[in-house]
Amino acid sequence: MGKYNLTALRVGRSALQQNIVGKTYKAPIWLNTIAEIPPAQALVRNQPQEHQLVRQRVKTLPGSQKPQVVFEVQEKRRKTKKPSRMFQPAAIRYEEDQLRKEFFRDHPWELARPRILVETTGNDHSHYDWSRLQQPGKKLDGESVVQRQLWLLNNVPNLSKSAAYDKARREFYRLRLQEDIERRVAAEEAQATGATFGPSVLEIGMGLEDAHYNRWKEWATAAAQMAGSKGTGVSDAPDAQGPEELLAAGAPLVEEEITRAA
Repeated sequence: MGKYNLTALRVGRSALQQNIVGKTYKAPIWLNTIAEIPPAQALVRNQPQEHQLVRQRVKTLPGSQKPQVVFEVQEKRRKTKKPSRMFQPAAIRYEEDQLRKEFFRDHPWELARPRILVETTGNDHSHYDWSRLQQPGKKLDGESVVQRQLWLLNNVPNLSKSAAYDKARREFYRLRLQEDIERRVAAEEAQATGATFGPSVLEIGMGLEDAHYNRWKEWATAAAQMAGSKGTGVSDAPDAQGPEELLAAGAPLVEEEITRAA
């Protein structure tokens, strides 16, 4: 290995000497700043510190009758890093990350629901009280279940992770069912007063599928007729089949393809 290049560390001294000998007529404006806050002198780069996952639980310890708040530190199993990743910043882990991963793994369609990510002040979470699942001003979604489960783990004594998950899901399903009933009742009341609704999303999808199926059926019939006409033009044998016979022979195949596509 070659020598260390210390030019950047001596930039203040070099600028001062150039001003003293008259090479520069005016000292740089950053000279006083770099004299007060010089560059770092450490030539050895340390690896980033690993962050531990700290969990809060309420447990009844042996020998005590009242539950107490206990902070648990979960040690992470060290993995051998590649040399190219040795000095990258360490990942910051939170307990709700694992809870969120488990919930959306069990409920993947919740990710398809539209969500509002814009906040008014950027500190909206401080106004939520997760002692209950439904919050004023916040739409019910998977994040509500995650925060509710985390609140149960941090505040309910001797509650396991699976029990908190089941309780939060039960409350979530009940509120979702209530929303569906309210939506259905509102639609029925609107129709009773003369409101008309257009086709639903499923009806629009079925219409597009039927239109595509009809276009394919017309194409398949025309292709069968074209194949029959080409076959009669090539063969001059007396036992050659006409277009009607070829079309009739190919009709079961066309119907089979239509049935298979449907």
